[in-house]
Amino acid sequence: MTTTVAFIGLGVMGFPMAGFLSRAGYKVQVYNRTASRAQLWLDSYEGEAFTTPAKAAEGADYVFCCVGNDDDLRQVTTGENGAFHGMAAGTLFIDHTTASANVARELADAASRCGIGFLDAPVSGGQAGAENGALTIMVGGVDADYQRVSPLLNCYARAVNLLGPVGSGQLCKMVNQICIAGLVQGLSEGLHFARAAGLDPAQVVEVISKGAAQSWQMENRYKTMLAGEYEHGFAVDWMRKDLGIVLDEAQKNGALLPVTALVDQFYSEVQALGGGRWDTSSLFARLTNLRDFD
Repeated sequence: MTTTVAFIGLGVMGFPMAGFLSRAGYKVQVYNRTASRAQLWLDSYEGEAFTTPAKAAEGADYVFCCVGNDDDLRQVTTGENGAFHGMAAGTLFIDHTTASANVARELADAASRCGIGFLDAPVSGGQAGAENGALTIMVGGVDADYQRVSPLLNCYARAVNLLGPVGSGQLCKMVNQICIAGLVQGLSEGLHFARAAGLDPAQVVEVISKGAAQSWQMENRYKTMLAGEYEHGFAVDWMRKDLGIVLDEAQKNGALLPVTALVDQFYSEVQALGGGRWDTSSLFARLTNLRDFD
């Protein structure tokens, strides 16, 4: 008997993720707020589109979701025509949205009252990782639910790990964003310093990337940063949303995040330059002649 899955949210991440499930042979039922996006997905993959999350979730053994923020997530789960209203007891909801740990716990409680399992499972790897089936997935929830859905997650992931109870996946994703923010700022300052010192920044990277300074950001972003190209990758607007979640959580748990708070301010300056949709590596732009990036 073919397993039926629903996928809610067909943005730059959800679109290819749902596609991998379809190509793996699962029966896929999709919903997207913009119907034309769902139709575009159907032009590329086998499946069926529905007009509400609840209808997409009907008959599904697993419901996956990847939307924008806490409010979007509430709307497509417990809101009017939300997925929880269409899911049967014993089914499982897997949330790939980067959201707060609080909303994960809130929705897990709501799901439990409906007899539904819930996993918070934010992802890292960006659009390229989603398109190549090479995402890292950080999961919070019950081990039995995690084991049950792992074969499906592996359709589009290179690494999947259970971190602890519900909310743990989101907390791990916060750590991920803290580390990225600091790395990108450090790389930006390094390239800026190299130019100011009269060095060839590309040559500098060629040397230091073979040592302890090496990072994914250095390997994959330094060329576009030096070229002033930021029309790709994870947008500044989304990073600020994520860092806002991080800083809110830090206020609750007492973690001291001075560098993260500072980088968040720097991203606000990039937004003021009109760079809200620029890639997060655009921190380099605020350290250079900003007129070149208008």
